[in-house]
Parts: sequence; structure tokens; C-alpha cells
Amino acid sequence: MDNQKLINFLNQLLSNHFVMYVKLHRYHWFVQGPHFFQLHDMFEDMYTAMANDIDVIAERVLMIDGKPLATMSKYIKEATLDEASADDKENEMIARLVTDYQQIIKEIKKEGIPYASEENDGPTMDLLITLQGKMEKYVWMLGAYRAYE
Repeated sequence: MDNQKLINFLNQLLSNHFVMYVKLHRYHWFVQGPHFFQLHDMFEDMYTAMANDIDVIAERVLMIDGKPLATMSKYIKEATLDEASADDKENEMIARLVTDYQQIIKEIKKEGIPYASEENDGPTMDLLITLQGKMEKYVWMLGAYRAYE
């Protein structure tokens, strides 16, 4: 398959989205502190958006004749992000999310968009650019939130 590098990248992106989805749920459930209500709601908004993006990525893999990964063990194996493993404090949660979003943005720019460009796959490029923009917005918002800690 000519586009196997792109399919592999999209499956890695899908895997990272699942790791983030679970991480955001964990943060939603376990956040404590003076900003509980604000962060609890924000994490819910973020994991809801992540769930929608998961579906779009998986469907794109199918559209380009690939098979999206669909097991937790494969997601963990293919993800470049780490799971949340500790009971992080508010500021640690925010810092971890910023780092994770920045990593996905970097991977989209360095690998995903070039692979889609090589395949002359405009719809996948559009998808990746849209996802990049969403994540850049989260980085900006989380950075603005941290400015007043």
C-alpha cells in the first residue's frame, strides 16, 4: 500500500487520542483544589471533543483503505504519549496536558502533514490542520489559565 506511512501515522494519532481521552477522564474525576468546578467542566469539554476527533480519525483511516486500531493494548503500544499514572495536582495536570498537546502538534507538523502531502491527500491534510488548530487553541487556553496560578 503506497500510503502505509500515512495510515501508520493516523493510527499513532488515534492511539494518542485514546490515551488523552482516558487521561482527561482521569483528570475530570480526580481533580481537587480551588479550581475544581472550572477544571472539572473544562476536562469534560476536552474529552468530549477528543471522543469526536477519535471517530473522525478512525473513519479517515478507513476512507484511505486502512484499518484503524481498535484495542487498548494496541493503543498503548502505538501511542507516543504516556498515560496519567499519578494523582496529579491541578498545576501538574495542566502542565502535562500542555506538553501532550504540544507533542501531538509537533508530530502532526513533522510527520502527518508531510505524509499526507506526499500522497496528495488533501482531505487528510485538512483533517490534520484542523486537529492542529484545536490543539493549539488548548495550549493557548491552558497557558492563559496557568498565567494566573
